[in-house]
Amino acid sequence: MNRLTAPVASDSVPEILEMLSRVVGRGSQSAHAASTRLLCHFGSPQSLALASIEEIRQAGRLSFRQAASLYFALQLGREICSLPLRPGERFSNSRDLFCRYRARFFSVNKEHFFSFHLNSKNQLIREVLVSIGSLSTSVVHPREVFAPAVRDSTAAIIFMHNHPSGDPAPSREDRECTQRLVHAGQILGIRVLDHIVLGYDDYYSFADSGLLNGNQQ
Repeated sequence: MNRLTAPVASDSVPEILEMLSRVVGRGSQSAHAASTRLLCHFGSPQSLALASIEEIRQAGRLSFRQAASLYFALQLGREICSLPLRPGERFSNSRDLFCRYRARFFSVNKEHFFSFHLNSKNQLIREVLVSIGSLSTSVVHPREVFAPAVRDSTAAIIFMHNHPSGDPAPSREDRECTQRLVHAGQILGIRVLDHIVLGYDDYYSFADSGLLNGNQQ
């Protein structure tokens, strides 16, 4: 019996899909063909993660059992990779938040805008979903953002939202929104530590780019 060796490269999605197909009962050649069909049909792992069991079954020409096994493997992977901050945990840096939250947004097609309320030691008080927008826009008003932050006696705050396109480059609206939020925070005495934009494979940090001082370009 041949041993299965887990692929480790970041570009090994076809091999992972093929291995999963073999585990649930397909031969090597048919598993390779199913993997090719799935990637050709969905185009990316993110699109595959959006698919239902029936869509996976039809696109890969799989049995219901095989499609269900792949579907739940994808869901399990998302849960394992999603390790959000817990109350009392301390914010360390923007990359840590990206790594913790990126998997949550692989299969969503709207922008979600979050705020993280922190105490004076930069420890999380709570995470707040401020708004859910459209495919490319999340409408956020400072009043909606800071009203719960004031109730929590928040000392500092971090903003984060996703770009369903996968490209984390901030839009003009993102920059203008960040300016408004920073200004409102200054009036209320709540420090804005960062605004992080999540993409599929990368992120953008306003703080890391030095754009939280009101001189955004």
